[in-house]
Amino acid sequence: MAYDVQVESFDGIEAEWEEILPLCGANTIFLTPLWQQLWWQHFGGGDGLRILRVSEDGERLGIAPMMFGAKGAVSFLGGTDLFDYHDFLVIEGRERAFYVALWEYLQGQNWQTLNLLSLREGSPTLELLPEMAARAGLDVEIEEEDRSPRRSLPESWDLYVASLRKKDRHELRRKLRRLEAADGARQYTFGSPVEVAAGMSDFFELMRASREDKHDFMTADRERFFRDAAGELASRGQFRLYFMEVGGKRVASCICFDYAGSYLLYNSGYDPAYSALSVGLLNKALALKDAIEVGKEEFDFLRGTERYKYNLGGEDRIVYRLVVRR
Repeated sequence: MAYDVQVESFDGIEAEWEEILPLCGANTIFLTPLWQQLWWQHFGGGDGLRILRVSEDGERLGIAPMMFGAKGAVSFLGGTDLFDYHDFLVIEGRERAFYVALWEYLQGQNWQTLNLLSLREGSPTLELLPEMAARAGLDVEIEEEDRSPRRSLPESWDLYVASLRKKDRHELRRKLRRLEAADGARQYTFGSPVEVAAGMSDFFELMRASREDKHDFMTADRERFFRDAAGELASRGQFRLYFMEVGGKRVASCICFDYAGSYLLYNSGYDPAYSALSVGLLNKALALKDAIEVGKEEFDFLRGTERYKYNLGGEDRIVYRLVVRR
C-alpha cells in the first residue's frame, strides 16, 4: 500500500471536493468548499492553509482542509463563531486508510498542538485519530464542547405537534392561536438571490435588536461574510430567509440552510417589543413546519442549548473537541 498526501489549492480541488462530500459521513454545509473558501477569503490569509488530498495507491480517500499556525498549532479552517461543525472529508468505508495516511503525514510535520473543534458524536475522527496518537505516545484529550439539538421530522405537521411533550404541545398551540388573532400576522420566505439580498438588512437589524450578545457578534466583518454566503447559497437554492410580520412590520427573522435532506437553523432575531406574541419562537416553529411540508428528514437547530430548541422537540447531539499534544 502506498499512501499519498498532496497539498492542493481551493481552485485545484473544488470539483473533486464537491464530488467527494456527499460520499462522506460528515457531509454538512460547513464542509463545502464554498463555505470554507468564503471563510478563508474573509478571515484567513497568510501561508497557513493546507488543503490535503489523501489517497492510497492512486485511489482517493478524502480531503483534510487544515491550517498550520506559526506557533505550532494545527486546526481545521475557521472557528466556532461561524462553523457549527468541523471534520475531515472521508469517503465512507475508507476511514482507517485515510487516518493512517493522514497520521503518517502529520508525524512528519512540525507542530506542537493538534486542536480539532466541533466534531459531532460518532465521527471516526474521535475514534481513529486518538488511537493513533496514543500509540505514538502523545497526550490526547477529548472533551464535550457543546450540544447541537436536532429533530427528526415526521410526515405531517399534525404528527409533529402530537409528538411533543404535553406541556410544549399545549404552549405551541396556544401561542399560535394568539398570533393568529394579532393584526395581519403572517410568515413568508425569501429564497432567490434578489429577494435574499433585499431582505438581509432587516435580518441584521432584528438579529442585533434581539439580544446584546447577538448585537456584539454581528460585527461589520461578519456581516460582510453573511451577505456573501447568503448570496452564494441562494444562487444554489440552499438558503431560506424567513420573516414574521405583524401589522405590516417585520418583527422576527431566521435563516435556514437547505442541505442534504435537512434544514439547518443558522441564526435568528426578533423585535423585543413583540415578545408577548412569541414571534421569535413561532417564526422558527413555522420554518420547521415548512421543512416538514417540503419533505425534509431533519431539522437541525445547530449549536447551543437555548430553551426554545427543546420546547420544539430538539434532541441533543454532542459536539466534541479533540486535542493532541506532542
